[in-house]
Amino acid sequence: MNQLAHKKTYVLIDCNNFFVSCERVFRPDLEGKAVVVLSSNDGCAVSRSNEAKALGIPMGVPAYQYHELFRRCGVVAFSANFELYADISRRILSILSAITPRMEVYSIDESFLDVTELNIPDYSTWGRTVRTDILHCTGVPVSVGIAPTKTLAKLATDIVKKDPTHAGVLDLTSLTKAGREAHMQKAPLENLWGVGRRLGPRLRVEGLQSALDVARLRPTRARQLMGLMGMRMVMELNGVSCHGFAPREAAQQMIMRGRTFGADRRDFDALEAALANLTARATLEARREGRLAQRIALFLSTSKHKPDYRSWHEDIILPMPTADTTRVLAALLKRLANIYRADTAYHRAVITLYDLIPEAALQLDLLGAVQASVHDASRARMAAVDAINVRFGSHTIRYAAEDLSRSWQPKHGSRSPRYVSSWDELPEAYVH
Repeated sequence: MNQLAHKKTYVLIDCNNFFVSCERVFRPDLEGKAVVVLSSNDGCAVSRSNEAKALGIPMGVPAYQYHELFRRCGVVAFSANFELYADISRRILSILSAITPRMEVYSIDESFLDVTELNIPDYSTWGRTVRTDILHCTGVPVSVGIAPTKTLAKLATDIVKKDPTHAGVLDLTSLTKAGREAHMQKAPLENLWGVGRRLGPRLRVEGLQSALDVARLRPTRARQLMGLMGMRMVMELNGVSCHGFAPREAAQQMIMRGRTFGADRRDFDALEAALANLTARATLEARREGRLAQRIALFLSTSKHKPDYRSWHEDIILPMPTADTTRVLAALLKRLANIYRADTAYHRAVITLYDLIPEAALQLDLLGAVQASVHDASRARMAAVDAINVRFGSHTIRYAAEDLSRSWQPKHGSRSPRYVSSWDELPEAYVH
């Protein structure tokens, strides 16, 4: 009998070393070997296998600092293959959405489920079944944390990742208060959702060492140390749910797309191609959300690691709210032409769509700047482009400016094939 069956029951599905696990789906020969996945431009380690962690390779460390260790220990390093990771993430979400519509996607590799209303007699057995189904259908191992609050569910997945005796599933709802506290006593401060490496040292100065120490704080003291977040954390650790699901209809307040170039660029064509690519991606997201941008921002910078660092930030008010790639790109390129200098080596570009409004909220104005006929024509054109790209593949139709240069694109010399998104890179099977 669940001790907390009358309360909310949350499940966190957390993919283990997700990017590495995705690479191993198509490379089973890498099981048991040290593997890392590097960020854009092969800069930092963003995912590590357990074997790589055992070698002392930290998360987020610049890869060049560990080249000798990689060579000496035979560490296999991959450039990030985000198309592959996103596809496998979607497959996992389709499995979870069949369990319950009460789901919140927390990140590409983590999702919360609210299973309070489901008739589940034994959460541990159910969790093992879900874990087996995901592994069978996608090849990705996951950790399952079950608890009366999201904070405790997050803590449960951290515990099972480090303790193989749980076989990937920990149900905190079935434990007594003493049983849950025993787990919290072993959990370091930094494992708490919302604490991390920055807040952890400050709390340790106050004599707090474990999750249990935080759970035993008086709410007023927790607020003194961590603000309102601290009070909620204490309540969640004691089984009182404070973090529900965000409303499904909540729309983004801004859409940002940026890229650090593979090499510093001085040529205008490379900058134009980069902005065209970023704009196409940002406006596509806006159209999918049914949003129109009233303002856009352009950010350019040189490298912070080189002398004479400089940055530029341009804010642009659009004459008419839009999600039309052509109109947004034209405004950005006009502003780019004003600030571009041929003797400057540009390192990064970011565009932001903001002051977003629902498409249905578009209003005409007295001066005629907002014209319904122009908006309708723009909407129809972009809908046709999107429909063709959905049917025949992304970038089937694209802006010519995107092809002006490829020199700005990030380095990915060690990227695995895009097995699920590129016809030319599909895996081959030979039958004798």
